[in-house]
Amino acid sequence: MMKRKIFAPLLTGVMAVGLFAGCGAAQTKEAGSTNAGDSKPTAQAAEQVVNIYSARTYDVDTLLYKKFTEETGIKVNVIDGKAEELIERLKREGESTQADLFLTVDGGVLNTAKQAGLLQPVTSETIDQNVPKELRDPENQWIGLSTRARVIVYSKDRVKPEQLSTYEDLTSPAWKGKVLVRPSASLYNQSLLSSFIELNGEEKAEEWSKGLVANLARTPEGNDRDQAKAIVAGVGDVALMNTYYVGLLINSDDPEEVKVGKSIGVFFPNQETTGTHVNISGAGVTKYSKNKENAVKLIEFLTGTEAQTMVTNENFEFPVNAKAELPELLKSWGAFKTQHIDFNKLGVHNAKAIEIMNKTGWK
Repeated sequence: MMKRKIFAPLLTGVMAVGLFAGCGAAQTKEAGSTNAGDSKPTAQAAEQVVNIYSARTYDVDTLLYKKFTEETGIKVNVIDGKAEELIERLKREGESTQADLFLTVDGGVLNTAKQAGLLQPVTSETIDQNVPKELRDPENQWIGLSTRARVIVYSKDRVKPEQLSTYEDLTSPAWKGKVLVRPSASLYNQSLLSSFIELNGEEKAEEWSKGLVANLARTPEGNDRDQAKAIVAGVGDVALMNTYYVGLLINSDDPEEVKVGKSIGVFFPNQETTGTHVNISGAGVTKYSKNKENAVKLIEFLTGTEAQTMVTNENFEFPVNAKAELPELLKSWGAFKTQHIDFNKLGVHNAKAIEIMNKTGWK
């Protein structure tokens, strides 16, 4: 994922929250304060803030937080980290946590946070209007901020789109030694396999994982960008990738990445069957939020038309708000049939998906 450029005010917030979440008296300080010896506690207490633990690390997020602060006067403090680590931190901090929002990029992880009792329900007519019901938790403990389709990308030089059809077909003899994937540690692939379990059962999911491993061009390595680069390098012909990475490559400042992005095609699999696997990026208000009202305001802002248009034009994710204006690249890919499953099920099946990956040799 793209590393965020931290603006100075945000960096101040990150440092301060880190102090509060540490130990002892520092935990009692107000988020946004800059040092333990500050002599103006009254002014700090009156400061409007919202503190985020985030597994989303994109430049557009920082731009949106800055814009939110300009419009509302509410400071946004961010701690970046891996979702699993942030969940453990929320558990460890309990009622003393300074986190108001938890952001991550996987429906399964959002469900894990919910099941661990780390989130609380949110009631907002604005959010309900911005985000369709199917992209919100049934109990409103998390709200979708964007979606990302996990598709088959292919070499425009060596593969014709009519040769592609389904995820399942990647296990056929035609793709022997030509398939590229990230390692099994990738949450994206774990959730893809979890969706197979939900739709087809454990036996079929294991059969698919085994067949995919048998057709790999190399031992799984790298991130989604690396799969695209491997296609262009001739290591393999097809790969599983999230579409927004293609957008980021084509719009990169690095000419080599632009070349890679333009050399691969995007294919939405399973259009005649279960639809293309789509995962969700979302936010939940933490159970012990000290600034719940501000947290809800930020979610309302992030799901609004303007913010959603920025998300899709800057990061090439699909917006959750239907009023957002898509960039030309996403329009060029056209409409596609999406997989319809309860996003919470991605978390329910995660452990079994990892077990299957280990069993079938998906390293």
